[in-house]
Amino acid sequence: MNQPDHSAQTGKRPDPAAQREAQGAAHVDERTARRVAEEARETEWRLPSFAKQLFLGDLRLDLIHPHPRPDAEARRKGDEFLARLREFCATRVDPAQIERQARIPDEVVKGLRELGALGMKIPERHGGLGLSQYHYGRALMIIGSCSPAVGALVSAHQSIGVPQPVKLFGSADQKAAWLPVSARSVTAFLLTEPDVGSDPARLRCSAVPDGDEYVLNGVKLWTTNGVIADLVVVMARVPKGEGHHGGISAFVVDMRSPGITVENRNAFMGLRGIENGVTRFHDVRVPAGNLIGPEGAGLKIALTTLNTGRLSLPAVCAAAGKWATKIAREWTAERVQWGRPVGEHEAIAKKVAFIAATAYALEAMVDLSGQLADDERNDIRIEAALAKLWASEMACRIADDLVQLRGGRGYETAESLAARGERGVPAEQVLRDLRINRIFEGSTEIMHLLIAREAVDAHLSVAGDIIDPDASTGDKARAAARAGGFYARWLPTLVTGSGRRPGAYGQFGPLARHLRYVERASRKLARSTFYAAARWQGGLERRQGFLGRMVDIGAELYAMSAVCVRAHADAHPEGDPIGGDVEPGTSAIRLADVFCRQARVRVDELFDGLWRNTDAEDGRLAREVLNGDFTWLEEGVLDPSLPGPWIAPAEPGPSGRDDVHRFIG
Repeated sequence: MNQPDHSAQTGKRPDPAAQREAQGAAHVDERTARRVAEEARETEWRLPSFAKQLFLGDLRLDLIHPHPRPDAEARRKGDEFLARLREFCATRVDPAQIERQARIPDEVVKGLRELGALGMKIPERHGGLGLSQYHYGRALMIIGSCSPAVGALVSAHQSIGVPQPVKLFGSADQKAAWLPVSARSVTAFLLTEPDVGSDPARLRCSAVPDGDEYVLNGVKLWTTNGVIADLVVVMARVPKGEGHHGGISAFVVDMRSPGITVENRNAFMGLRGIENGVTRFHDVRVPAGNLIGPEGAGLKIALTTLNTGRLSLPAVCAAAGKWATKIAREWTAERVQWGRPVGEHEAIAKKVAFIAATAYALEAMVDLSGQLADDERNDIRIEAALAKLWASEMACRIADDLVQLRGGRGYETAESLAARGERGVPAEQVLRDLRINRIFEGSTEIMHLLIAREAVDAHLSVAGDIIDPDASTGDKARAAARAGGFYARWLPTLVTGSGRRPGAYGQFGPLARHLRYVERASRKLARSTFYAAARWQGGLERRQGFLGRMVDIGAELYAMSAVCVRAHADAHPEGDPIGGDVEPGTSAIRLADVFCRQARVRVDELFDGLWRNTDAEDGRLAREVLNGDFTWLEEGVLDPSLPGPWIAPAEPGPSGRDDVHRFIG
């Protein structure tokens, strides 16, 4: 693409020195990276949080029980749209064609636009449908069960694309200008760069001020929807200067602007229909009015957008769980081995029970989190992150078990099955499609760290100067006094609680014992966190094994709480059941009971792993591997990623040699 010369428009070109400053250093130290991430956090808690209190040893069941429900008008409007969406997906979307051609047909995108699906969460006054988060999640379950690739398109557009940050942080004029367009167009969110993933301090894409414009330069990677988007949100670094605060900032960019090149359409293990590419910006001029919020607020905007945006992935995971339950039931009842249906053999029965119970829990967590977002009486940043983390991990386990249940038919593609006359069940595709959810919008490892930071916030708030190497002796002394007062009040509350009273939570019937377990485990988790903070102090942030298990315990306890509250509501509906038209009654209690029994086994194992593990040895061995101590282990195999004799190397290898061989050793 030819690049226009804008020098005649302004009389000068952007200052190259300013561009270099905006791009930042290729490498930043750990302290700088942590500071950038910390400054982007929402530090205040203006509203209560069920999950935050759970990590502090306080089971605030009143925050989620009775289970919140959509009001009558929201339900009517949402259910009417879901009926239209279900009909559209069933009759006008061919998931096999999308998988085969690795492309979503234009008529599908056009149909979604006409249906209003691109504006589900955009307010009606701005041309959208104004649906609740609950019904949005339900819509993604329908779309995702039909085609995960279409689900990714809708989710990337509406959960993290232009609509959400503009709705949350845009001015009145920006909302009036871009929300109606977003209700009819596909949008995208561009943050990741070739050398920048979860470390935003190293972000290099620059936006250099030039009069009443910014000049955008840089490359963005894995731009879901970016290949076909009309509008995108771009995170770029603005240099500090006269009249400019600088910092990572968020811009709305029209993809028709001169200087934008989509250089590649990426292909992946799963989600083969998504439009994901590499986008390059070369001297792209963006009006100053396209800046969302102030300069330097980009990461805070991104993180806040993700608070509810992360709930889209658990919705797709819940859909997969429900479908897997159906396929597992049908196949294990039909398939006979050794004179009995395979589902009656204990090894298979355990997998069927896990799939069914976990599918119910996934739906319960998605619906509860969505309703908490809708009622706007709770801060759900931890709940949304826990839902994303837990759902993505458990859905992959469900899909893997489903493939195992179906044996060779689970590994065989749906197209191959159909070609030889069998039912084309896409079990292997579901496993491939779900795998990305453990990476999308924060990998499992990053989610562990993000949630852990919020979970230990109370400790860091009172002990910050104690563990800060730059704090003065006086500051440390004052911090110690504050910490002493906090722990003197807090620690006694962790000794005993309602979980020790046999009759507590009696209104939940057979599920009461599980809520008592959650209460006891919550206090045990808080005590464990305190012990770890006292033992490692500032070094706790590097104990990622401990922090990961701590977060996983909290996620399981949140799932158990959601399941118990949901099952109680399903058994006592006071009208329509939460999840649909079928009254589950006592069968919901049965599912919830089995799920909680399974979860308790996992929680007990995680508690044991907090203090009995191989984390230290694993770390030492990893350093030795990185040092090259075990390169002999790599010998005797071929490396298919290196060029063979039939492929001429495009350039010397990473070491500068041009004689790299595929054979190792």
